[in-house]
Amino acid sequence: MKYSSETVEKAIHELSKLPGIGRKMAQRHVFFLLKQSESQVKQLAESLVDLKLKVIHCSICFNVTESDPCKICAGETRDRTMICVVEEANDVLALEKTGEYKGLYHVLGGALSPLDGIGPDNLHVRELLLRLEEAVQEIIIATNPNTEGEATALYLSKLIKPMNIRISRIARGIPVGADLEYADEVTLARAIEGRREY
Repeated sequence: MKYSSETVEKAIHELSKLPGIGRKMAQRHVFFLLKQSESQVKQLAESLVDLKLKVIHCSICFNVTESDPCKICAGETRDRTMICVVEEANDVLALEKTGEYKGLYHVLGGALSPLDGIGPDNLHVRELLLRLEEAVQEIIIATNPNTEGEATALYLSKLIKPMNIRISRIARGIPVGADLEYADEVTLARAIEGRREY
């Protein structure tokens, strides 16, 4: 259904372009925003414009930042002998939330996907290899456990192995709180493979 207001229709159309938001969800968001005060909607609009004006990619790790280098790359307490390779900047946030990892990161900007036309030249692979000329002792590959992520991990490990740098892959398996009976065979197999001494 199209609305009599072109402004409402345009807002629904634009919001529905966002990942995971279809037309109905976009419609709900638009009508929610119509109920908000003008200042609240302006704050949202300004924060979206600021995303494009202020946020850049770190010239070292390609994480999102407002200063170059980013706080992680500039941090003096980070372990500079380890680099965790991730697909996207939001993966850095997820790992940082754990508070466990204290090394550096490298954001590839995606994963290898020949069907989508994404090859090594479309990712920050060359820049990663240049960083390995420093005092890096370990690369942790933390790509997603899907076909593209696995292909990317395999590709990177083949490139890095001849450099005599330790390569590890994040463990995969059963999530905390899950029941074994509901896990698929591949997840269970990876959990068995990735077992460690207790």
